[in-house]
Amino acid sequence: MAFGLKRRTLIEWKQLAEKGEIAFLTHFWLDERFPGCTTVTKVACTNISKLEGWGAQYGLKPEWIHRRDKYPHYDLLGDRQIEILKNEGLENHLFNLGQGHRFQQ
Repeated sequence: MAFGLKRRTLIEWKQLAEKGEIAFLTHFWLDERFPGCTTVTKVACTNISKLEGWGAQYGLKPEWIHRRDKYPHYDLLGDRQIEILKNEGLENHLFNLGQGHRFQQ
């Protein structure tokens, strides 16, 4: 279940992805399959080869891309999410890094 997301933030993410840019969207998210994870970052780009290339630098496999909708994307969770966001200079997407992963608005 996703929540804590502003409409403007979602629109901007979609616009960037549609332009073929690598777009990041982090929001609160709960799923019993992933205990301890309270956020997800969706990394999208409609240019699949660009998205695959971006993912490859982090060891993300092309088959992990969600391709079932208009915005192909990777889902980042847990420690990997933190690592990648830090590397991308997007620490503002997270706070309280030692106690779960939470969205910062």
